[in-house]
Amino acid sequence: MGDDYLVRIGRLIRDARQHRGWTQSHLAEALATSQSAVNRIERGNQNISLEMIARIGEALDSEIVSLGYAGPMHLRVVGGRRLSGGIDVRTSKNACVALLCATLLNSGRTILRRVARIEEVYRILEVLGSVGVRTRWINDGADLEIVPPDRLELDSMDMEAARRTRSVIMFLGPLLHREDRFRIPYAGGCDLGTRTVQPHMTALRRFGLEITATDGIYHAEVDRGIRPDRPIVLTERGDTVTENALLAAARHDGVTVIRNASSNYMVQDLCFFLEQLGVTVEGVGTTTLTVHGVPHIDRDVDYSPSEDPVEAMSLLAAALVTESELTIRRVPVEFLEIELAVLEEMGLDHERSPEYPADNGRTRLIDLTVRPSKLKAPIDKIHPMPFPGLNIDNVPFFAAIAATAQGSTLIHDWVYDNRAIYLTDLNRLGADVKLLDPHRVLVEGPTRWRAAEMMCPPALRPAVVILLAMMAAEGTSVLRNVYVINRGYEELAERLNSVGAQIEIFRDI
Repeated sequence: MGDDYLVRIGRLIRDARQHRGWTQSHLAEALATSQSAVNRIERGNQNISLEMIARIGEALDSEIVSLGYAGPMHLRVVGGRRLSGGIDVRTSKNACVALLCATLLNSGRTILRRVARIEEVYRILEVLGSVGVRTRWINDGADLEIVPPDRLELDSMDMEAARRTRSVIMFLGPLLHREDRFRIPYAGGCDLGTRTVQPHMTALRRFGLEITATDGIYHAEVDRGIRPDRPIVLTERGDTVTENALLAAARHDGVTVIRNASSNYMVQDLCFFLEQLGVTVEGVGTTTLTVHGVPHIDRDVDYSPSEDPVEAMSLLAAALVTESELTIRRVPVEFLEIELAVLEEMGLDHERSPEYPADNGRTRLIDLTVRPSKLKAPIDKIHPMPFPGLNIDNVPFFAAIAATAQGSTLIHDWVYDNRAIYLTDLNRLGADVKLLDPHRVLVEGPTRWRAAEMMCPPALRPAVVILLAMMAAEGTSVLRNVYVINRGYEELAERLNSVGAQIEIFRDI
């Protein structure tokens, strides 16, 4: 093996180690070797066997080298098993990506606690790293440290990583304060039909931002002479639209009023974080936000994003469809109260602990014990509404729950063009889901689930719904190409296995 290859492999190992937040000593201990040996390997001064590369890759949970094309990740599910015990809800994906974008406002050091280690976060970290932001996992990989450069290298942006996440649209709000001209690629993410970014442009135009879209790129120019002179009324009460307006208002030297704002969980977490940066936000939890901006922010901050109500709903649905008794800990109840009220009307048997505060000191949590329940279809249709209504991302889970209930349930997913269509994939597993139009499905229950082999839908929540149904189906099912699940859930298969599921991760050879 030539010296050049040893150096390149050494760099790959070093990068994988740092990405995990390990020191050389941590890796040495995992390999039962010395820190000096790890140092020699990373510098390319040590001959290294394929066996050792494999051991290092296993220790770091990283594919250091690929011998041929590894192929996509799949799940093999042995269904019909009851879940038991307890499981913690992890931090919110949507809050974490918004907070990562918000760190671009700050010239100081930011520490975010218990950041979700998911593909969506990794894509944002790749984009941040490509423009010069230093990020590293600390405290054995539990927390994330972010340190921005004096000047961003926007011409070096990793466009491929940026295209794979819709969250990159939230770079617009912070960047308009740092650059007169910049560009970002069109936002990607789940395949949920046409999702216009016009509401973002309408809101940010009030801060002098003008966008020209050509060849898959947003070309941005900022006119510093334009400032919001009256309240900004959002044309859509969207989460990312509200977050973008908040990010723009945070460093606007003056007071910005945002009306028709989302008050959803990730928006509230962003408001709490902005307060740590010295920005005053009045009206948190309402649809009118008043932001007292700070033109320059240079603070060392330490913030803990709250738990994810959609993950909590996922785990609640897992218990119901598998007819299990399961305790779900650290549930952000204020963002699940409507869902729980609907499920109580359907016959949910559950118990709630007293409320206690999340680590951010603001969000209310409970521990929720779900028991096997004889569910009946709800009288009214299931449909989402902006917070405090039933969460848009929780609607798909009601398809699997309704399939276990007695009777007919109408689900109206009016927000996204294509998502309801993916719910008909449950029919492959024995459900009776009729597509009435691109936004409405009729679910007949109860269902005798059966195993099947399927491709993963290209949308996050329907993909998890299919996985949960496979857990309920007797026999062995296969769900192929589950990248979209890894975008939004951290180690979901492993965590479900810890409470009694049997899910094997595998790749094609």
